[in-house]
Amino acid sequence: MHNLGDKIPVMRTFLTTILFILLSIPLYAAGTLRIYFIDTEGGQSTLFVSPSGQTMLVDTGNVDPKGRDPRRIAAVAGQAGVNRIDYLLITHYHSDHVGGVPELAKLLPISNFIDHGLEVERDDKAEGLVRDYVQVRDQGHHILAKPGDRIPIAGIDVQVLTSAGEEIASPLPGAGAVNRVCASTPPHLSDPSENAQSIGTLITFGKFRIIDLGDLTWNKEMELACPNNKIGTVDVYLSTHHGLDASNCPAIVYALRPRVAIVNNGETKGGAPQALRTIRNSPGIEDVWQLHYSKNATKAENAPEPFIVNIDRDLTTSWIELDAQADGQFTVTNSRNGKTKTYAAR
Repeated sequence: MHNLGDKIPVMRTFLTTILFILLSIPLYAAGTLRIYFIDTEGGQSTLFVSPSGQTMLVDTGNVDPKGRDPRRIAAVAGQAGVNRIDYLLITHYHSDHVGGVPELAKLLPISNFIDHGLEVERDDKAEGLVRDYVQVRDQGHHILAKPGDRIPIAGIDVQVLTSAGEEIASPLPGAGAVNRVCASTPPHLSDPSENAQSIGTLITFGKFRIIDLGDLTWNKEMELACPNNKIGTVDVYLSTHHGLDASNCPAIVYALRPRVAIVNNGETKGGAPQALRTIRNSPGIEDVWQLHYSKNATKAENAPEPFIVNIDRDLTTSWIELDAQADGQFTVTNSRNGKTKTYAAR
């Protein structure tokens, strides 16, 4: 027969073990992934703030003598409580994606620079953009992205799907289904530009998934989706190439089955009618949010006004914020008007 005194050391050992396990669980496990889609007037800049506190910025907006887009990025970063960029991912070397790097580096320290390697466009403008970028990159740590790589950000999984014209060789776990839309999606002419070199990523936080393919063009999208869907489905689709018709092919958009699409268009760049129709016709789509009202489309083809951030191009700093939970629930908010909507975990 055992008395209570005999059990106390065992109980203490048990409680100590449980406490150790609880303290070993990362604090970010129950946190929130915050994503800010920043209006750069038809460029791209998306800030990811991991539950761990680490940050990844995808692209830096346009070249501008007054530094408009870097100042917008820094302002949004300040709103998010961010004072440094841990990882800067440059999808490709076009002025509306890499152009803001020199000025942004003056506003926020940047630790790691991720890109696809050598540029494929050789004109003076393109080489000047890359030269200016590399001068800043050389002050930090350079990471050359390859399909299948992972960006080591604590708290989220960032997987490289495409880079330098190549894509992942095999379907991701759970993906690989035959894509029947491919038969009705004809290819386009081959694209020799930087767009086809874009780094595309899938960002996962628990059950939540968002995809960003940069400016990847039609045929490269099809290589990810045809004849088999290599990615599976996502919760959020950042419209490829600002919602232009040269991208957003039905074969990939329909296969992804996003619940929400974020269109990073400008007033007269992107937001093309065909691309917007493709997104709206995607199976399972619930809402489309836009960074700008598109004058390329009719009012009916644009998202409803509450879901659009910039209506008249007069805003100085505007963004869409997405807060995602590990169970798959996420909330989207328009900074202009406070419009917010929560999408339940599925």
